[in-house]
Amino acid sequence: MNWISNYVRPKINSLFSRREVPENLWTKCPECGTMLFHRELAENQNVCTTCDHHMAISPRERFAVMFDGGIFTEVEVPVPLADPLQFRDQKRYPERMRAAQKSTGEKEAMLVVEGEMARTPVVAAAQDFSFMAGSMGMYVGNAIIAAAERAVKLKCPLILFAAAGGARMQEGILSLMQMPRTTVAVQMLREAGLPYICVLTHPTTGGVTASYAMLGDVQIAEPNALICFAGPRVIEQTIRETLPEGFQRAEYLLDHGMLDRVTHRKNMREELVTIIRMLMNQPPAIKGELPAPEIRPVIDLMPPPATPEAVVEDKAAE
Repeated sequence: MNWISNYVRPKINSLFSRREVPENLWTKCPECGTMLFHRELAENQNVCTTCDHHMAISPRERFAVMFDGGIFTEVEVPVPLADPLQFRDQKRYPERMRAAQKSTGEKEAMLVVEGEMARTPVVAAAQDFSFMAGSMGMYVGNAIIAAAERAVKLKCPLILFAAAGGARMQEGILSLMQMPRTTVAVQMLREAGLPYICVLTHPTTGGVTASYAMLGDVQIAEPNALICFAGPRVIEQTIRETLPEGFQRAEYLLDHGMLDRVTHRKNMREELVTIIRMLMNQPPAIKGELPAPEIRPVIDLMPPPATPEAVVEDKAAE
């Protein structure tokens, strides 16, 4: 019985047991509830294939699609004090920072890089909403200043992808001071005659909307992105009135003159390339490149020498 219990039965159970499926293979769309396979979702740039809902995407995933060959170089950003106010709510501020860094793999809420888009040099910055809701702190202010200085040095455009819940309360007034600092950085670009393009993603709120996110030469938003200073629920409770449908969404702001474009994520790269080359007085980008012509030796291009048989045939034909 020991042989049957210890070997045969476990062997049979292993053949017919239910295999465990990893939990990260499927993602549920928050808009329509469709279960999306992770590879299919990644290939579609985190856009739902059923309802076209634009989900959050990390800065590195976005840059891998935007830049030529997915190649970009990070721009160094000065690191500020870790906990200037010694702030603590339910947890200490450094503990929250370590947890966000562990979950996202990033140092902070903004990533600044440089590279080429359709052979057009650009500097780009993007906020990661999964890092403490993309909140604006001293590091984010330093990142935008570093991006602007790098763009001025290279004489190339700056593209910023905004996604934030506002200023970071753990840094108090220091986070609010980033609003005038980033405004000065944007002014540096304007004085240098360089384009500054803002792409507003879901959601862009609070002090970010009140500063650098709405100061672009061209304002672009992803479909159905929430863009506001105070959220619709706060406004409804304040004025005690029902707000219009789609209030503070990208399409609503486009109709009321707050945005220039609402562009699908899969068309974003092509649109940005067209805009920056137009603003930089450059010719349109080349859609595709032909392979280099094949170089053949001169001896291969010469006709082969005539054989005696060919000479006899030619004389006979004459």
